[in-house]
Amino acid sequence: MPDTPARASQPPEHAEPAPVADHDLRIDAASRELLGQVLDKWSLSVLNELCEAPSRFNELRRAIPTVSQKSLTSTLRRLERNGIVERRMLSTRPVSVEYCITPLGKTVREPIDGLLEWASKHLPAIDAARQRFDDEILGPENG
Repeated sequence: MPDTPARASQPPEHAEPAPVADHDLRIDAASRELLGQVLDKWSLSVLNELCEAPSRFNELRRAIPTVSQKSLTSTLRRLERNGIVERRMLSTRPVSVEYCITPLGKTVREPIDGLLEWASKHLPAIDAARQRFDDEILGPENG
């Protein structure tokens, strides 16, 4: 074999990128945008409802009484654009629309449940940290 310098530091052009280890996850703009859209206040409520059963718009409004019509509409459109929610036309008279979770949307349930479990478990410690911070910044009498 001819003596050629090793090219270990340069992967072949056709090689697949190396898998990213859990601790090497990068927070890029696309990920931040997606997480902001899926984990916002109204999206979490809508996903919670649609994971239980498909719903019509007004059923969602009744289930989430604090959401405005405008906010619910934009939330559903954003989730639909991201492939998380599907909008179905029902052949009723008058024609109505039903929203349901997509197979992709179902995959987000486990990580969201994990975050909610983490929040529930650590909320007392977080509340205590917030109180300490507020006491130091604002003073105990202003909390």
